[in-house]
Amino acid sequence: MNRKSLLVVISGPSGVGKDVIIEEMVRQNPKDYHFTVTATTRKPRDNELNGVNHYFLSLKEFTSMIDNDELLEWAKVYGNYYGVPKKQVNDALTDGNHVIIRVDVQGAKRIKSIMPESILIFIHPPNFDILKNHLIKRGVNSDKDISIRLAEAKNEIPQSKNFDYSIINEENKLIETVEKIYNIITVKSEN
Repeated sequence: MNRKSLLVVISGPSGVGKDVIIEEMVRQNPKDYHFTVTATTRKPRDNELNGVNHYFLSLKEFTSMIDNDELLEWAKVYGNYYGVPKKQVNDALTDGNHVIIRVDVQGAKRIKSIMPESILIFIHPPNFDILKNHLIKRGVNSDKDISIRLAEAKNEIPQSKNFDYSIINEENKLIETVEKIYNIITVKSEN
């Protein structure tokens, strides 16, 4: 069966589980998928590895990538820079792989404007209490940071109407959430 390679953007508010979803997708190790490793100037969290979870860069290294037009998109989010290395995306699509990118809502909109054929999937929390609990459990955000992220989530969630698909990441149903994403990709790549 013929299928086309897709650029799939997974987005949603901070604490919604984007990283956990991507980790599960990688763990399932699907054939013909490329999971883009984004670059960031933030410090790694416990158990995060350079080149696996993100490329952890200095501000100088990151700005050099901007200056050399090496990023598909980039933004400053919560005081740190994040960006999607262009070469990874182009190489994977050229090789016939589906490309999965995890970015914030503003990054998703920029990617859609640059690559209109991309598929945007918004991940919703089941409710705000669960979202807040996820941010607290991380153990890396101050109370002020958590408040800022929750306020931003209230601005981001209504923007989900501009995405191609929305999925609620229900508690303790990670596998089901990942299956929904894979189903969307399968249907879109066969059309």
